[in-house]
Amino acid sequence: MAGTDEVTLSDPREPLVPLMRELRTKPEGLSGREADRRRLVYGPNELERRRRTAWPGQLLRQLTHPLALLLWLAAALAFVSGTAPLGYAIVAVIVLNAALAFAQEQQAERAVEALAAYLPATATVLRDGSRAVVEARDLVPGDVLLIEEGDRVSADARLIDGGVEVDLSTLTGESMPAYRSAELLDLSGPLLEARDLVFSGTSCTEGEARAVVFATGMHTELGRIAALSQRVEREESPLERQVKRVAWLIAAVAVGAGAVFLPLGALVAGLPLPEAVNFAIGLLVANVPEGLLPTITLALAVGVRVLARGGAVVKRLSAVETLGSTTVICTDKTGTLTRNRMTVTSIWTPAGLLALDGVPGVPGSAPVPTALAQALAACSNAELDPDRPDEGAGDPTEVALLRAASALGADVAVDVRTGRRLRQFHFDPGLRLMSTVDRVAGRAVVHTKGAPEAVLDRAAGMLAPDGETRAMTAQDRRMLADVVAGYARDGLRLLAVAHRVLPDGASLPTRREDAERDLVLLGVVAMVDPPRPEVAESVARCHTAGIRLIVVTGDHALTAAAIARQVGIARHDTVVLTGADLEAMNEDELDGVLAAGRELIFARSSPEVKLRIADALRAQGNVVAMTGDGVNDAPALRRADIGIAMGVTGTDVAREASTMVLTDDNFATIVTAVEAGRRVYDNVRKFIVYIFAHATPEVVPFLLFALSGGAIPLPLTVLQILAIDLGTETVPALALGREPAEPGLMGRPPRSRGENIISGSMLGRAWGLLGGVSTVLVLAGFFLALVHGGWSLGAPVGPGTPLHHVWQEATTMTFLGIVACQIGTGLASRTQYASLRSIGLFSNRLLLWGIAAELVFAAALVTVPFLQRVFGTAAPPAELLALLVLFPVVVWGADELWRLVRRQRSGRAP
Repeated sequence: MAGTDEVTLSDPREPLVPLMRELRTKPEGLSGREADRRRLVYGPNELERRRRTAWPGQLLRQLTHPLALLLWLAAALAFVSGTAPLGYAIVAVIVLNAALAFAQEQQAERAVEALAAYLPATATVLRDGSRAVVEARDLVPGDVLLIEEGDRVSADARLIDGGVEVDLSTLTGESMPAYRSAELLDLSGPLLEARDLVFSGTSCTEGEARAVVFATGMHTELGRIAALSQRVEREESPLERQVKRVAWLIAAVAVGAGAVFLPLGALVAGLPLPEAVNFAIGLLVANVPEGLLPTITLALAVGVRVLARGGAVVKRLSAVETLGSTTVICTDKTGTLTRNRMTVTSIWTPAGLLALDGVPGVPGSAPVPTALAQALAACSNAELDPDRPDEGAGDPTEVALLRAASALGADVAVDVRTGRRLRQFHFDPGLRLMSTVDRVAGRAVVHTKGAPEAVLDRAAGMLAPDGETRAMTAQDRRMLADVVAGYARDGLRLLAVAHRVLPDGASLPTRREDAERDLVLLGVVAMVDPPRPEVAESVARCHTAGIRLIVVTGDHALTAAAIARQVGIARHDTVVLTGADLEAMNEDELDGVLAAGRELIFARSSPEVKLRIADALRAQGNVVAMTGDGVNDAPALRRADIGIAMGVTGTDVAREASTMVLTDDNFATIVTAVEAGRRVYDNVRKFIVYIFAHATPEVVPFLLFALSGGAIPLPLTVLQILAIDLGTETVPALALGREPAEPGLMGRPPRSRGENIISGSMLGRAWGLLGGVSTVLVLAGFFLALVHGGWSLGAPVGPGTPLHHVWQEATTMTFLGIVACQIGTGLASRTQYASLRSIGLFSNRLLLWGIAAELVFAAALVTVPFLQRVFGTAAPPAELLALLVLFPVVVWGADELWRLVRRQRSGRAP
């Protein structure tokens, strides 16, 4: 490469020699000057961040949200009407909510920053023919990278010498290390499965190798995922969209009511224009629910706290509601459906199945189990905690084998093992074997474990039940093949165990091929990562709730299908598709598979597969929750309506890209979160019914005054309306945000993505039933007070007239009537379907305290002289006050009867 001519990146699937030629490099690496020139062409080996959006614009969008605009209008009206403290309070609410929303928009950039953390600070390369340690950001295509055990790979590279085991879990989701060797040239198939390639952000767990770098920075697989994460934009949640619609609806009602009243008051009622404008403003303020946004925020915050206590940390409040509308959960297998703990489930030996965990079988004291347990204890580098046998350190598979050996009576203490060990042949991924030479009862014994086919190829005999060795026949091998196949169909991981007793006086083998021959088979161990015990019940709850479950995992198809069947997700006819199957499908074929509505299993999934699944499901109108733990999951987590990251095993990238983190990695927590989301959504609707119901008894009396041409006096004053909206209504409304889950909540099907938070039946119930009954009662109380004081139609009630005090008593009766009806509305709004008896009168104590608070506040306005003068109230006669006791009962009773009819028609339980 001359000067700073640009290097053309090669397709990494091409053979090594053309790759070296095209990259203008050699096995001895680049010169320092050449590396510097290439760095000018390719830039630093680091992940680029998307240009940050200007924060003033982000903040401005939050301050001009439709609901914020409505609150701005309410604040302006409050200032105009002379209630400056109210105006300042509303402005504070606007600013607080805008600040909270603004903070959430920084999430995408933090996800990319977390991706960058996977790049190590330094890398070892060959420069000018010598070994050199350089900053990882200085790597360039053509560099020869030296990789050793414990190193984090710094760029995408092809091995040119040696072999290594690498942890690809950050890219593929595979929990087991993968072997990569320069001798295993792969020129076809998926790039991540090429056995001669290593990738940026992965870790070397064993071995050493040299590799030539072919991609750096954003050109790596890690960089590609980072780019996907940045391109996938977060969309508004269903609740956020619905709140906008509610805001516009409320604004239209409020402005419309004020606009209608102004000409009615001025032209029909004959009021002076300033007074008509003043009452129009009061009517508009009466229709603006100042507590809507705080109450919704509180309901979401309560859901967040409940979930946090249950093991789910929600990073965006609106995500709680989105969970409630989930129609499909795409879940990983390892650690989510399972315990992420390998466990030995069965051990086959020539003497029969071993007795393990209480399962009848060959006793552990027999010769074959004793020899097998000794082999498992010896041929291992893991360690069990002597104080807590269930806890261990090291490879999860070896920990599981040690637990089995201990259960069979073997001594698994580390000092015993090391004291007996004479030689060790480390696990070879190519051979799929590990062996040790140990001193047992004064004799040298080779202990070997590995893949069944690898051990059987080196086995010449079997240990008979009496402890004697017999030759392995062709029939034995066919029988063993059937055993292995049977276990494999159940998705179990298998290891064969063998030994060879060396002749007395024989020298210790120095080569593994001399040690691992003429082996005597001791048994085949079957292991599984068992399902979490609570998952099956949670799966059943999902099915009852109409939520579809899809397993999307990087694990093997047989293992995924077996676990899915055990927890109730899959049946015998459930479709299992691999990443290769999906790559062969076009979008229409994938849409057809997903549209069938069946439970599915996607195995060996890549980042693009998860992203395609999320996109296809959302395009079909589903609300998708997607779990993930690796770097490869970040784009899908951001694309899904709810991205759920694992808190225990998950990477920082997954946690940053998600909207919810499971601190226990438990699928059951997801179902609990779905229930919490449904409850939050229900509570928001209950609150909306509650505040809408009070609009009718506040608006209708004004219209009655206007339509009567002033012959009927105004039933309420502007300050009394404000006292209702801000003094008596708000606290019970906030308490409804803490309402427990209604019976049968998880027995309903999920609502559709486009379902409005306000439905026609809700408006009919709020404005017509609850509001209508309240209006009749309130007007009855108003007219009773007037007539009781001697009023007749058209009689003047203004200041200085004989009936002015009577009118004040009547308006106070209207005010107290609305407060009394609020109690009935609050109790009725607690459920949408169930009876009050089924949930219990005292199950929401906050609502009872809220009712008590509004009664105290109302009593103060009526009895305290100063407040009487401010709000124009006067205590009605005692016999009229006694009638108010019936108002809550009548309002609640009418709604209870309506819900009873609904339940009978739909067949719901009471």
